Amino acid sequence: MVRFPTWPALRQLFRRAGGTGRESYSAATENLHARIDGAGVARSICPYCGVGCGQLIYHRDGEILAIEGDPESPISGGTLCPKGAASKELLTHPERRTKMLYRRPHGTKWESMDVDRALDLVAERVFETRRRTFIAEQDGESVRHTTAIAHLGGATLDNEENYLIKKLFTGGLGMVAVSNQARI
Repeated sequence: MVRFPTWPALRQLFRRAGGTGRESYSAATENLHARIDGAGVARSICPYCGVGCGQLIYHRDGEILAIEGDPESPISGGTLCPKGAASKELLTHPERRTKMLYRRPHGTKWESMDVDRALDLVAERVFETRRRTFIAEQDGESVRHTTAIAHLGGATLDNEENYLIKKLFTGGLGMVAVSNQARI
């Protein structure tokens, strides 16, 4: 019985193989596996813009392992732009902020604040500003608006979301300045 050497280059030579198959594997290569083997997969949408490219988020034990384009996405067909391909960093970067920074009126220092408290503070201020500045009637005509509050949407919002925001903010709150900075 002919015993083939364990060194990959000699094994390829003795077997007269092209070096592109299993004969080129070392013992270490044989033991390699993908980092996403056995991981759970969640489907998501890239958060960077309004295109809505599909993403597959691989996770195990509460940790995100990788984010890739979703080949079943009718929008992107599995491709992601450079920002979308790097979106794992949004969630896992060690410098990621997990608390809001707040500077009090006339303050000189930033303070950390929980997200829930920051959202409550924004809501309180919006409703207080509306209460103080709401004009129900002007020159004998019903106007029902405030010019003291405005909204500027982001590029991650799609048409449907912008429609709902417009309805809520103009109809519900009486804002007259509702705009969007989308580039799509």
